[in-house]
Amino acid sequence: MLAKRIIPCLDVDKGRVVKGKKFQNIQDVADPVELAKRYNDAGADELVFYDITASNEERNIFLDVVEKVAREISIPFSVGGGIRSIDDINSVLRSGAEKVSINSAAVKNPELIKEAAVKFGNQCIVLSIDAKETSSGKWEVFINGGRKNTGMDAIEWAKRGEELGAGEIVVNAIDTDGEKNGYNLTLTKAIADAVNIPIVASGGAGVKEHFSTVLTEANADAALAASVFHYGEISIPELKAYLEEQNITVRR
Repeated sequence: MLAKRIIPCLDVDKGRVVKGKKFQNIQDVADPVELAKRYNDAGADELVFYDITASNEERNIFLDVVEKVAREISIPFSVGGGIRSIDDINSVLRSGAEKVSINSAAVKNPELIKEAAVKFGNQCIVLSIDAKETSSGKWEVFINGGRKNTGMDAIEWAKRGEELGAGEIVVNAIDTDGEKNGYNLTLTKAIADAVNIPIVASGGAGVKEHFSTVLTEANADAALAASVFHYGEISIPELKAYLEEQNITVRR
């Protein structure tokens, strides 16, 4: 069994880490470089950085922050938000990120996934899907920081993303984001069962049990969380010890 990964997520706006609920009520949390160092030292497996307003504001991503983080940590990290072209991907990877997460741009131009996977390798390209349940058992893809409904079926889009060359998919359930009531197990499992690439569950972690459930019952390969880590409600060493007690293989 491959080790399951624990991934803190840093939503960055104007150079600061922020957090909200269901993509609303954004509040300031911390300096991204300091927080990245803290998670690196605590035993996180990877980090994810999202520039949460870059796509909506149609501006370039925070490369200066990416470079500072790369100098301070030894674990892999991926960067997303405001990435629209092969040049953008190249700039982020050259700044020190191991992976690039594409969301809005991939929806608007699916060939970007294919081009990027060919040029940089599948392992570098993450398809990020922000999904919301629009009717019973149907999830649709939202873009521009959860502001715009594309009408696309999230599970079909995940399958297409894999076919185009994405090496991993982050499934972020807008309905559960920041609520701390648990991940959306139904959505996560539906996508995990539909593709053969790793799935990262996102949106809703509140207690340690939520991590073990999504990593087993929903077949996720990794669990991403933000506020429970940012505010010290769950420590990564404690979480990994708990998961080992549940017979879930983690990296130590």
